[in-house]
Amino acid sequence: MSIFFNKAIPPFIMIIMIMTGPIVSAAQGKVNYRKIAQSDSAVGYASFYSNKFIGKTTASGEVFRQDKLTCAHNTLPMGTLLKVTNLKNDKTVTVRVNDRLHHRNPRLVDLSRSAAKTLDFEDSGVIKVRVEVLKRG
Repeated sequence: MSIFFNKAIPPFIMIIMIMTGPIVSAAQGKVNYRKIAQSDSAVGYASFYSNKFIGKTTASGEVFRQDKLTCAHNTLPMGTLLKVTNLKNDKTVTVRVNDRLHHRNPRLVDLSRSAAKTLDFEDSGVIKVRVEVLKRG
């Protein structure tokens, strides 16, 4: 029993983590969006795709293009339409989910450069956003 329980984490928390899986990584303090129940709205961080992904196949089978209004999200179905709002300047864009984030990526969405330009955050790289589901795919 002492091998199983870590003294730094109380046993009742450990049991909850085993039953549900960790929502927040104990090591890094990052949110695991795959463990959060899907809702119609969420606040988190967004980034945009590097140019190295241009022409590569996305998880949906489409070829990635920076000029399309698309995004990667880890839990929403492919084809879902999202309204993404930049919380700093209230600019919004509607994007379609066509890819998945890397399993270690702590962000809520990864946007195409065209979507990032619409939200006016190409220079900052990462911003805090509100993501709302408009239509599930």
